[in-house]
Amino acid sequence: MAGLRAAQKEMTRRLLLSTALELFEARGYAGTTVDDIAKAAGTTRVTFYAYFPSRAALMRALVAELDELLERGSPAEPGPASPALVAVVRAGRRTGFEAWLRDTSRRWPRIRPYVLAAHEAAVVEPELRELVDRWFDEVVSAVEAGLAQAGRFDPDSRRLRGFLALTQLDQLARRWMRHGWETDPATALGLLADSWEFLLGEPRDGPAGRPPPGTA
Repeated sequence: MAGLRAAQKEMTRRLLLSTALELFEARGYAGTTVDDIAKAAGTTRVTFYAYFPSRAALMRALVAELDELLERGSPAEPGPASPALVAVVRAGRRTGFEAWLRDTSRRWPRIRPYVLAAHEAAVVEPELRELVDRWFDEVVSAVEAGLAQAGRFDPDSRRLRGFLALTQLDQLARRWMRHGWETDPATALGLLADSWEFLLGEPRDGPAGRPPPGTA
């Protein structure tokens, strides 16, 4: 009996999470209330609060699901995605950047509702804004570590370079999640790889991978 009750509780929890994700995608985070989620799940707000103390707490659980989908650890314990990015940045080759970006973009359809809901929630929920910021900072730190391991660029510029590169990726991803590809994806990812090579790549002829002035 105890096992059956535990299974039923987990089923209800999963139902609340999946229902909330569907509503967040359809109505937006701000446009979805606890009552909306409970009603759509065929239960009550009392049941909702038995599982989640707030809508923000439910969103945190969805972010944890997103971490699992991406095979990441917690914000305090970076998952296996970070070492892969560190290695690509350390190598500093455009082909590596483009391959990593292409692989990353293949995950977008699966994670789309989670990412959009998390960013919308971060606008109105301070605790979620802090979580999303820490998440982004973790990936910036991976880029910074790759540059440090390669001994590339002024140490004072490495974190900013990572921030600029990943902001471009974040904006492209969220643009795709809302509007789809507005140009050929190979072209979009190729241009982003060009930008990453400039910001992060192994210099070829001059600083930041550009020929010295007057030699082009």
